[in-house]
Amino acid sequence: MTTATEPRWVRPFGSREYAWLWIAQVISALGDWIGLFAITALAAEISEAKEAAIALVLTARVAPSFVLGPLMGVLVDRYDRRTLMRIADLSRALVFMALPFVDSVAGLIVASLLLEVLTLLWSPAKEAMVPILVGREQLARANSLGVLAAYGTIPFAALIGIGLARGNDALARVDWLAPLGFRRNLGEAQALAFYFDAMTFAATAAIVTIFIRVAARPVRSTDEPEPRLGPAAALAAVREGWRFIAANPVVRAVNIGLAAGLLGGAMVVPLGPSFAKYVNGDASRFNLYIAALGFGVAVGVAGVTALQARLPKAEAFVVCLFIAGLGFGAGVSMPTFWWSAAGVGVLGLMAGAVYVLGYTLIQEHTEDKLRGRTFTTFLTSVRLCVLGAMVLGPALATIVDPILRSSIHERANCAVDTPEVVCRVPVVRWFGVEYALPGVRVVLWLAALVILVAAVLAARSIKVRIREMLTPAQFVARVHGKENP
Repeated sequence: MTTATEPRWVRPFGSREYAWLWIAQVISALGDWIGLFAITALAAEISEAKEAAIALVLTARVAPSFVLGPLMGVLVDRYDRRTLMRIADLSRALVFMALPFVDSVAGLIVASLLLEVLTLLWSPAKEAMVPILVGREQLARANSLGVLAAYGTIPFAALIGIGLARGNDALARVDWLAPLGFRRNLGEAQALAFYFDAMTFAATAAIVTIFIRVAARPVRSTDEPEPRLGPAAALAAVREGWRFIAANPVVRAVNIGLAAGLLGGAMVVPLGPSFAKYVNGDASRFNLYIAALGFGVAVGVAGVTALQARLPKAEAFVVCLFIAGLGFGAGVSMPTFWWSAAGVGVLGLMAGAVYVLGYTLIQEHTEDKLRGRTFTTFLTSVRLCVLGAMVLGPALATIVDPILRSSIHERANCAVDTPEVVCRVPVVRWFGVEYALPGVRVVLWLAALVILVAAVLAARSIKVRIREMLTPAQFVARVHGKENP
């Protein structure tokens, strides 16, 4: 924990060790994003079926969590977490050192699988260490900083990736560098990006080794025997983690609420371009929707950080999740772009708060010996629901849209300056006003409903009455007078 003698730059982080862990997370996230962009770009370059190659490589970055996620959680709850993080970082560095010599989609798929398995080991180990490094009252701020490190590095990774690609083109002209992988046609190789990634993970391993010196083995009671090894023991440990999640009302609420909420909220990504095209007449406005979403997330994270000491976290988690569903549903119902963008901004605002609160609640309500399995299960369910949103959203829109077009007429009178694609959208007449009803809008309504249902299920788990908490006076009373459950 911070003291008066700590340097000023350490104080916002809560402790010197967490400050270094956060720096390691920033470097690791930067390497993750640059590596993802580089592998995706290389897959598109070396395959004639570009879309299929990219889909296979990205699937390889998601699939391992469903099978190996629980096992990684068992390892995190059994062994020194600093050691596991070092192993994962150095192994990822070796994989990236080998990638300049890969020239097939199959090789990229194998590399992506290995990288994802190692990330599954690193992430829960890092999350399990946070409550050890900072006090309970500083967890929300630490998790806000974690969100900033994980996602705030994306634009910087994109810019660095562009610079590395240009540098790679220059190095490709140097003949004696050919053995290092700088040998493909200009614009195709990603060797420099891969070597840069290897250095980021080696640097992260060094930071964890040198600057984080706290005890990182899972804490057990003195009379608790050392856990056995073997498949049967590992399976029993996985079951123990699942039983804990099912029995703990707060942890159960976070898993149900955030995962199911993402199943609905993440549909804005694959369906956003179609919504902008058919409702606003301009698919390029999707970028503005994403900007509104990102701005909302940033404000939500900052707001939770500022109010962390006075916020009833469990109740706020449920309320923010419910408002996210309401805002999203209202936004996709709006006939004009700016009002719909405002609704997406509300979704982002509440999503940022929910994300930080969810992480904090899991850390506060989970024993150290179970933290690895709990976080692995949580992260796996989140990935599964995001993947489900990416697949389910477009599939539902493909089914619903033809049904609406066959049963509802197009716009009877269309203004001259209205884009043709908007004129051909099915419309209904409510209160004498024509209202566009493309399939994508109906599916996004269903997505908003999923978020609302997730909030209700989470509220039931922790016995919170949403109607009461949505009353300003009641919520303020909880902020000023009642402890978190």
